[in-house]
Amino acid sequence: MSKENIVTINGQQYDAITGLPMAGPIVTPAKKISPAGSIHNSLQRSKTLVRRVAKKPSAVKGHRPKNPGRTMDIAPRSNKIARFAPHPVASAPVLVTTHDLPVASHPMLSRIHKMHASQKQKPVPAPNKSSQQIKNEAIAEALAKPPVKIPRKRFFNRHPRALTIISISIVIAVLGGYITYVNMPGLSVRVAAAQAGIKATYPEYRPDGYSLNGPVTFSDGQVTINFIANTGTSKFTIKQVKSSYDSPAVLDTVVRKKAGDTYITNQEQGLTIYTYSGNAAWVNGGILYTIEGDAPLSGDQIRRIATSM
Repeated sequence: MSKENIVTINGQQYDAITGLPMAGPIVTPAKKISPAGSIHNSLQRSKTLVRRVAKKPSAVKGHRPKNPGRTMDIAPRSNKIARFAPHPVASAPVLVTTHDLPVASHPMLSRIHKMHASQKQKPVPAPNKSSQQIKNEAIAEALAKPPVKIPRKRFFNRHPRALTIISISIVIAVLGGYITYVNMPGLSVRVAAAQAGIKATYPEYRPDGYSLNGPVTFSDGQVTINFIANTGTSKFTIKQVKSSYDSPAVLDTVVRKKAGDTYITNQEQGLTIYTYSGNAAWVNGGILYTIEGDAPLSGDQIRRIATSM
């Protein structure tokens, strides 16, 4: 047996193949064996961990489990928790059915489809027709249709502000005409007084049923206003003449010459009015006023005419 197949352990030789001890011990020079305790008698500094930098770990208190038999480290329960929720019971799964929404087409795509559909609906001329025939057919079709009348816009529709302006102008004109008509007699008397050179006036009171008859006439120092009944022929005239008479002079020179002693004297608002047979005479401010005519005027009507001038 070669030496390669022999293994020596503590002075005993063994077969390396079978592991059985050999018959005779082979004497080898004994080696001095030193016990392991002499080697590890003194502590050696670790070469892999720097103790000067690393802090020695301290034991964690209060994290030991209550039951020492368990090996799992479970955190202690709080003493404030009195009850714990029960374990959930597994319930049967609920099947939820969902419906898919229909596919919505894009607005632009639907518009394109409509354009294609309208183009397809247009009649395509037959290929056997000539361009002249197609032209004649189009002209005949156009002539067969009745002409469309375009409504013509009126002036007021085209100019809405013109209607408002015209309406306002008409209202102003009518109102101005009415005011002028009402004040026309007074304006006429003022014009006549300016031409006659006296301060003549138009009576504010006029007996009912009488209105102005004709234009106001005037001469040098005199203005005449004529009134006529609306439903008859009776009339009366008011004359205003520049005079220097006083009331006694009017009585002597005017009233007594026409009525004698049959007259009535009335005092009204500082005026002395003499009435006789529906006529009257008085003086005020250097103007002699007379009322003459066949109108049956009462004394009250005459006094109201005199005080309104």
